[in-house]
Amino acid sequence: MITLPHAILSALRANARASRLHEQRDERFDPFPVVKFFNPVGAATWIATELYDDGDTLFGLADLGFGCPEMGVFSLTEIAGVRLPFGLFIERDEHFEPLAPLSLWSDTARRMGAIVLAEAELRRITDSRNGNELPPPLDDRGAG
Repeated sequence: MITLPHAILSALRANARASRLHEQRDERFDPFPVVKFFNPVGAATWIATELYDDGDTLFGLADLGFGCPEMGVFSLTEIAGVRLPFGLFIERDEHFEPLAPLSLWSDTARRMGAIVLAEAELRRITDSRNGNELPPPLDDRGAG
């Protein structure tokens, strides 16, 4: 079972409202992701920026582990209903850091082939801007 704390639910719903307002004004809306879900025994990963009024439909970036992350909508109920080996379930990353707007996540994930590789690259970029010592950049295959 995936539980979303009130702060995350509020942020997802606020982004959905802001997205609708920007769309009505024909303005671009590019929020930072709010939440990340992952398969603890596989490659599937989802990051979401918005939760629609139905309380189930999320908008964000989905990566099922086939090398082609895609932006779109996905169901919280369906993600929570996935049964994995060893009695495991899809989990929420409680330590997720948004790092960048969704468009940059999407561009980086598509170039790298996976959300987790994009996350490492975005963290590397963020660390370089903060003056932290960096590991070597990842190439397109994810090798250092």
